[in-house]
Amino acid sequence: MTATEPRPDYANDLVEYANDPDRIAEFSVWNDDVTSLIHTVEDNAAAIYTWRYDKGERASLDKLYEKAKTSQWNGQTDLDWSIEVDPYQVLAPANPAEVEYFAENPESPLHKFNEDEWAELGVESMNWSLSQFMHGEQGALLCTAKIVETVPWIDAKYYAATQVVDEARHVEVFAQYLDQKLDGIKYPCNSHLGLLLDDILEDSRWDMTYLGMQIMVEGLALAAFSFMHQTTEEPLLKKLLRYVMSDEARHVAFGVLSLQEVYQGLSAAELRERQEFAFEAALRMRDRFLRQEVWERMGVDVKDMVKFTLAMPDELRVFQRLLFSKIVPNCKKLGLLDAGDGWLRDRFTEIGVIEFEDWVDTGLEYEDLDEVAKDREAALA
Repeated sequence: MTATEPRPDYANDLVEYANDPDRIAEFSVWNDDVTSLIHTVEDNAAAIYTWRYDKGERASLDKLYEKAKTSQWNGQTDLDWSIEVDPYQVLAPANPAEVEYFAENPESPLHKFNEDEWAELGVESMNWSLSQFMHGEQGALLCTAKIVETVPWIDAKYYAATQVVDEARHVEVFAQYLDQKLDGIKYPCNSHLGLLLDDILEDSRWDMTYLGMQIMVEGLALAAFSFMHQTTEEPLLKKLLRYVMSDEARHVAFGVLSLQEVYQGLSAAELRERQEFAFEAALRMRDRFLRQEVWERMGVDVKDMVKFTLAMPDELRVFQRLLFSKIVPNCKKLGLLDAGDGWLRDRFTEIGVIEFEDWVDTGLEYEDLDEVAKDREAALA
């Protein structure tokens, strides 16, 4: 862009600039408040009491609540923190074809990395990933507490209260793993993630808190946890992720089961607003996984790395696509994918993730993902 060209309106034209490296890099900045231990967000919602105490009026939410009560676990006693962890051996080897794309291509910003730099990149990437998981879980902690306050149904308040406990436990175990096994928390909250969490908390409408957190953030987290669980052989992290995934499946199901009822009564304009919010959230979450802070720390030009990563052939973008394997089918079940003129379907097609629309939605699979119950049944066998 030259000095005389107008700056693109990234914020109001995400459709045109969805894959624009300049847009992504512009927001890919370090948190400039890293020395502060407090970040304040305006909560614009009113707390709602309900005097209707009929437990089980919404049977699917009541079933979820009962499941949550029996599937609690203790991060201190159910995980073996005595296990020694070598930070350089936490992840399994990456896809050889993907490694070749970054290591052997002369146009790659990583082309001249030596063996030690590649090893260091792996350690930094793991610390970054778990740090962002931890920050996201605190966002979920605050959002779910907000749902307890703002949702008008007693069955939803009951369940959301159990999720508050879940999220506190997740923050606890990720922070402990980083502190005890990976030499501390090295990365602040990613800008893309932080902006999205702020938007979710600032919105006054309780169904938007559900959509932003339960469907989008939690849906992507469930897919990311699953991918990491498959690519690590480190036993402590593997069990930690299994148990967190058990909780996360319930959390996403909570969003699907609740919003199905709400969206049936919305107008076309209201549904379009939620489609646009879902797409913006999807882009912010995809963009945060471009690891901009890691490239900064490793001395790699961030914009060059973003451009090279976005140019990766589709057959190598396995992780980037799988991140949406929960979000797309859940949006379809909620009716958002094809509402109106199918606007969200077109957007998901453009960013290459529509292929997941017929995968199982989380409203159906949460019981199958209850690894805590499976372990307890096995212990009694």
